[in-house]
Amino acid sequence: MLSILATLPQDQGGLGANVIYIDTEAAFSATRMVEMAENRFPGLFENQNSVLSLTEKIHVFWEPTCKALWERLQSLEEEVISRKVKLIVLDSVASLIRKEFDSQSSRNIKERTNLLSKEAAILKYIAETFNIPVVVTNQITSRFAPSKHVTEADIPDVDGVEVEADEEGSDHVIAALGNTWSHAVNTRLIVQFLDETYRQVMIAKSPIAPFDVFTYSIQIEGLRLHHTEPHTAKGTIH
Repeated sequence: MLSILATLPQDQGGLGANVIYIDTEAAFSATRMVEMAENRFPGLFENQNSVLSLTEKIHVFWEPTCKALWERLQSLEEEVISRKVKLIVLDSVASLIRKEFDSQSSRNIKERTNLLSKEAAILKYIAETFNIPVVVTNQITSRFAPSKHVTEADIPDVDGVEVEADEEGSDHVIAALGNTWSHAVNTRLIVQFLDETYRQVMIAKSPIAPFDVFTYSIQIEGLRLHHTEPHTAKGTIH
């Protein structure tokens, strides 16, 4: 949906620009993108030519390995300039890292941390230099509270991050990839299910916005907000 919005003319609330969408899980669906565009903006995408114009503005790259993703990121600046890109989406940074690196190996943890630092540096440079949003999806990891008979030393390392014992004994979920990636992010949105119909997006970290919660559902036209009061966050997020 973000990619579609970015391609819209400025007088329609868009950026009137091109988008780079980096897909690491082969999850991008051009069919679904067109379906959302035609149902969300029927007046703008009413014929084949307008739909074709949309698809030509969203440049999708499938990068199935960490090496391929790194090479793509290194060429990103040139792509942004030549294609006049105003939005970059990376979906997702976590899948490749978790697939290719063993979080129990100290050597792998060091290599992974170095790679994440370099990837984050490039993306932050692009965002700041060209003043464009860079949206990166992550995954979550569950952490289970230890029993009173278990010490912190007995808790396994999760995704290369040292786990702290929860004094209150409650389980919680955290963003994957650990502190290296967590500190590199300027704004963090957390998305989770409420039930079979409704979902929740939380502003968990932002330099300009307070914490807030919004309820939405996924319809044929894409995301639909539902204004409910009061906003109550579900679960515990760390």
